[in-house]
Amino acid sequence: MEDVTTLDRLAVGCRAAVTGLFTPEPQRRRMLELGFVPGGEVSAVQESPWGDPVAYAVCGAVIALRRADARQIAVRIH
Repeated sequence: MEDVTTLDRLAVGCRAAVTGLFTPEPQRRRMLELGFVPGGEVSAVQESPWGDPVAYAVCGAVIALRRADARQIAVRIH
Protein backbone atom coordinates (compact mmCIF):
# COMPACT_ATOMS: atom_id res chain seq x y z
CA MET A 1 0.00 0.00 0.00
CA GLU A 2 1.30 3.45 -0.87
CA ASP A 3 0.63 6.50 1.27
CA VAL A 4 0.71 10.15 0.21
CA THR A 5 2.17 12.54 2.77
CA THR A 6 4.83 15.21 3.08
CA LEU A 7 8.59 14.64 3.13
CA ASP A 8 8.97 15.72 6.78
CA ARG A 9 6.94 12.64 7.81
CA LEU A 10 9.21 10.16 6.00
CA ALA A 11 10.94 7.93 8.55
CA VAL A 12 14.69 7.36 8.38
CA GLY A 13 15.40 4.37 6.14
CA CYS A 14 12.19 4.76 4.11
CA ARG A 15 11.91 5.65 0.42
CA ALA A 16 9.34 7.72 -1.43
CA ALA A 17 8.64 9.38 -4.76
CA VAL A 18 8.15 13.14 -4.98
CA THR A 19 4.64 13.99 -6.17
CA GLY A 20 4.64 17.78 -5.89
CA LEU A 21 6.18 20.94 -4.49
CA PHE A 22 4.15 23.52 -2.58
CA THR A 23 6.74 26.28 -2.22
CA PRO A 24 7.11 29.88 -3.37
CA GLU A 25 8.70 30.15 -6.83
CA PRO A 26 12.32 30.98 -5.87
CA GLN A 27 12.38 28.12 -3.36
CA ARG A 28 10.59 25.81 -5.81
CA ARG A 29 13.27 26.43 -8.41
CA ARG A 30 16.01 25.65 -5.86
CA MET A 31 14.29 22.42 -4.77
CA LEU A 32 14.04 21.33 -8.41
CA GLU A 33 17.74 22.10 -8.91
CA LEU A 34 18.59 19.96 -5.88
CA GLY A 35 16.70 17.01 -7.41
CA PHE A 36 13.33 17.16 -5.66
CA VAL A 37 11.47 16.72 -8.96
CA PRO A 38 8.06 15.09 -9.37
CA GLY A 39 8.59 11.36 -9.88
CA GLY A 40 12.08 11.50 -8.39
CA GLU A 41 13.12 9.05 -5.67
CA VAL A 42 14.06 10.32 -2.22
CA SER A 43 14.95 8.55 1.02
CA ALA A 44 15.46 9.78 4.57
CA VAL A 45 19.05 9.01 5.55
CA GLN A 46 19.68 10.57 8.93
CA GLU A 47 18.03 12.79 11.49
CA SER A 48 20.02 15.27 13.56
CA PRO A 49 20.13 14.65 17.33
CA TRP A 50 17.50 17.38 17.81
CA GLY A 51 15.29 16.06 15.00
CA ASP A 52 15.86 19.02 12.67
CA PRO A 53 17.29 19.11 10.01
CA VAL A 54 16.96 15.72 8.33
CA ALA A 55 19.34 14.42 5.64
CA TYR A 56 17.71 13.07 2.47
CA ALA A 57 19.32 11.12 -0.38
CA VAL A 58 18.18 12.48 -3.73
CA CYS A 59 19.80 12.25 -7.19
CA GLY A 60 23.03 10.76 -5.84
CA ALA A 61 23.54 13.47 -3.23
CA VAL A 62 22.65 13.88 0.43
CA ILE A 63 20.76 17.10 1.17
CA ALA A 64 19.84 18.37 4.65
CA LEU A 65 16.48 20.10 4.87
CA ARG A 66 14.71 21.73 7.77
CA ARG A 67 11.41 20.04 8.56
CA ALA A 68 9.57 23.28 7.67
CA ASP A 69 10.98 23.06 4.13
CA ALA A 70 10.44 19.29 3.85
CA ARG A 71 6.80 19.84 4.84
CA GLN A 72 6.30 21.64 1.51
CA ILE A 73 7.26 18.57 -0.56
CA ALA A 74 4.53 15.98 -1.22
CA VAL A 75 5.66 12.36 -1.51
CA ARG A 76 4.22 8.91 -2.09
CA ILE A 77 5.79 6.40 0.32
CA HIS A 78 6.69 3.02 -1.19
